[in-house]
Amino acid sequence: MAGTASLILLGVFGGLALLGIPLALAITAAAIAALLLVLPFDMALFTSAQKMLASLDSFTLLAVPFFILSGVIMNSGGIAVRLVDFAKLLAGRVPGSLAQTNIAGNMLFGAISGSAIAASTSIGGVMVPMQKREGYDPGFAAAVNIASAPTGMLIPPSTAFIIYSLVAGGASIAALFLAGAVAGVLWGLGLMVMTGLIARRRGWRGDARPTMRDAAQVTLRALPSLMLIVLIISGIMLGIVTAVEASGIAVIYTMLLAFVIHRTVPLRALPSFLIETVQMTGTIMLLLAASAALSFAMAFTGIPAAVSALILAISENPLIVLLIINILLLVVGCFMDMGPAILIFTPILLPIAREVGMDPVHFGVVMVFNLAIGTITPPVGTGLFVGAGVAKVRVETAIRALGPFYLLLFAVLLLVTYVPSVVMWLPRLAGL
Repeated sequence: MAGTASLILLGVFGGLALLGIPLALAITAAAIAALLLVLPFDMALFTSAQKMLASLDSFTLLAVPFFILSGVIMNSGGIAVRLVDFAKLLAGRVPGSLAQTNIAGNMLFGAISGSAIAASTSIGGVMVPMQKREGYDPGFAAAVNIASAPTGMLIPPSTAFIIYSLVAGGASIAALFLAGAVAGVLWGLGLMVMTGLIARRRGWRGDARPTMRDAAQVTLRALPSLMLIVLIISGIMLGIVTAVEASGIAVIYTMLLAFVIHRTVPLRALPSFLIETVQMTGTIMLLLAASAALSFAMAFTGIPAAVSALILAISENPLIVLLIINILLLVVGCFMDMGPAILIFTPILLPIAREVGMDPVHFGVVMVFNLAIGTITPPVGTGLFVGAGVAKVRVETAIRALGPFYLLLFAVLLLVTYVPSVVMWLPRLAGL
């Protein structure tokens, strides 16, 4: 039955997706079609609707619109230049200072906004032209911006981890945030090391040391924005707030920044922010509900167990099993956006990961890390095409320059996968 159900799921979903049917509707239709193997039509329809409704009856889901709203406000709040100046202060004296500043800026802005695309356009839009004027290779400048933009998907707040937590059956969002922060920092630091090596070979030097006065002014200008990351991570680590409470604080704080402290956005812009948030939240919620129906259909027809048996038949060695999972997720990430990929493949792969002794929080970080790499790889990676557009270079040129960074990210991925303590020490330190 599992084989037939898998063919029906893939056939219906793939066919509808190719016809341009919205993804959530394609997923729901595929789930109902698979259930028709074992249930009457009315029962399959009723059960799917029941599972979809039940999946949205979760207090934790409140964190999604709140974090989205805080990101929308931050994206329009004029903080990119402040963070670029602060990033230059952190990374400006090492070889390839402008490229290093681009990486640090994307890490900071991506974490605050929660969007790789926003980081790539906001920080890259400032830094890539500066790199070109200073004689940096345009392809290299594009590659640095593209490779560092996805760090915001790992460094909290991250809606990807919230979605994974719900699909995974209650994996701690706080633990995912803290482990993801470590993975995101490792991603960024690895890129900085690679950039430094390339810059040293090409003769791109660092900037002069800033004066204490200038450093203090830059830090003070950036400090209000940076405090959002500190508030969220420290609040969760100390057990003062939950993820939902942290999301509410993030909204209040970003509104104070945009409307009161920086005054870069008029109050009349708030309705447009709310409309954008509702649109984005509605898309995520509909996908989440559809995935609940799909998860039930797969479990009811035995697909996860069949896939698990297939992979474990190849090898029961945990090292080989994890390598297969990584390869599968990397391939999936090349063709599918992160949200739908998490919703579809978590119910299939998480049981296998548990079978080889992998912690659900650790698996969540590995999954998001894989899919984040997918956002900057061809043929569908949105981050790749947006970053090439920001830099005004051909996609092929950006891909060639990305070669060393791809190798570096694969190496960091293997470290995160096979040495769990690398990312799990912070959640354990916080008692999560």
